[in-house]
Amino acid sequence: MARAVQDLQDATDLIDELAARRLGVNRTDLRCLSRLTARGSLTASELASAAGLTGGATTTAIDRLERAGLAERVRDTADRRRVLVHLTERGRGAVQEIWGPIADDAQAELLRFGVTELELIETFLRHALRNQARHAARLRGETEGS
Repeated sequence: MARAVQDLQDATDLIDELAARRLGVNRTDLRCLSRLTARGSLTASELASAAGLTGGATTTAIDRLERAGLAERVRDTADRRRVLVHLTERGRGAVQEIWGPIADDAQAELLRFGVTELELIETFLRHALRNQARHAARLRGETEGS
């Protein structure tokens, strides 16, 4: 099982590397792109938190994503004091081109499982995610109470 998880992580890492290369961005920018795809428009501070970056690193990543035409800053129509970062049409298209077929294939694979099996897989993934988050905090030097 551990080998299968490691192989999946390595395959995901390779896809991310190839995607970043294709888009002309770095891996940090790609992480921001991923968070915008998953969560929709975010303020810079929300994006920083979601991506696990400092404010300065996030500003730099947003600048690069804007130069690449993948994201843009837009004033919030509900609160003009807020500025949101969101994917451009080009950004949404790039995400669909790269990850759309992967998501479609994964969906087809998941249809092979029953509800009980899917619940078990989801439970495993949630535990694995908590484990990864805990060790990311450890590697950042954070303690349990931080």
